[in-house]
Amino acid sequence: MLDLEDFSIPPPPILATALSGTGIANLPNQRHKIVAKNGANFTIMVCGESGVGKTTFVNTLFTTTIKEPKNLSKRHMKSPSSKTVQIQITKADTPGFGDYVNNRHSWIPIVDFIDDQHEKYMRQEQQPCRKGVIDMRVHACLYFIKPTGHTLNPLDIEVMKKLGSRVNLIPVVAKADTLTPTNLEKFKQNIREVIAAQNIQVYTCPIESDDENVTRRNHNIMTALPFAVIGSTQDVVTFDGRKVKGREYAWGVAEVENDLHCDFKKLRSLLIRTHMLDLITTTEEVHYENYRQTQMETRKFGEPRTEPNENAKFKEDEEALRMRFTEQVKSEEVRFRQWERQLLNERDRLHKELEAQGEKVKELQSELEAYYHHQRDKSVRK
Repeated sequence: MLDLEDFSIPPPPILATALSGTGIANLPNQRHKIVAKNGANFTIMVCGESGVGKTTFVNTLFTTTIKEPKNLSKRHMKSPSSKTVQIQITKADTPGFGDYVNNRHSWIPIVDFIDDQHEKYMRQEQQPCRKGVIDMRVHACLYFIKPTGHTLNPLDIEVMKKLGSRVNLIPVVAKADTLTPTNLEKFKQNIREVIAAQNIQVYTCPIESDDENVTRRNHNIMTALPFAVIGSTQDVVTFDGRKVKGREYAWGVAEVENDLHCDFKKLRSLLIRTHMLDLITTTEEVHYENYRQTQMETRKFGEPRTEPNENAKFKEDEEALRMRFTEQVKSEEVRFRQWERQLLNERDRLHKELEAQGEKVKELQSELEAYYHHQRDKSVRK
């Protein structure tokens, strides 16, 4: 069962600093001022199995209750009809929002949603007037991995392959405090090996910079991939008297913002502090451009896109029926071939018997003619 939540947030305040200088060297500062003046939409998608702490993480990320936690006591009361795969988007002026999605059947609804946002943006670009364009393209997709301690399961691999080619995919190990540091590091290494072996595309931020401190920071962020996180909106007191966000256990406190405990600070820095603009730019120049180019090569201008399959279960049922029909046809073909072979064998046997009977008839005719000749010759001699 997969849940997916989509959070579209306005950008955080960007402080523009008046810098002297002109020319190419000052272009980054000019771009900074433009973004600070115009602002930008930034959309985060969070997906993964149910119960891995997506809602808690988002609330922790923005230090506010963006989405109310689910009432687990009522989870068993949900009817099967309430588990349809849908994606609902809620907008707000405050950072963050989202809703729950059940993706039990397949990755199709998630991929369709991402493609649909690209499609809507592309159709707005094709209009004569492009002012007030609504941009809901997903700039970062956090895929939460269950902390099993082993490796990625087949569903994780399949979903991540599909997402990596469409969006800035960022793998996240959920509930890192449930694993020991040694097991967690081994688990992360196993995930990295599978990602490399399966050729899964994940987001990689620019590393090199003229500033050595920035280069070192970027390197530290990327070496933490996949990011192991702990989510908690509760304040707890450590043994040394510090008040922190974290989870309290009998053996101590798992701190959210402690780099020795998890990678939460690195992931937060990547998303909303150091690389938000790069995520937006990569979405625009790579993922959206790939989608636009693919669609322009296969469609005429203004032609609508083929409607995605709105219910993955229907597609699975259709595929199952098709496979069952194919198997039945193959079975009937085998039975028909056997029956045809039996008929041919029976025909050959009857032909052989008929030929044998024909030979006997010829022998009897020869004997009968010989007898007649003998009797005639005998009567002539008399």
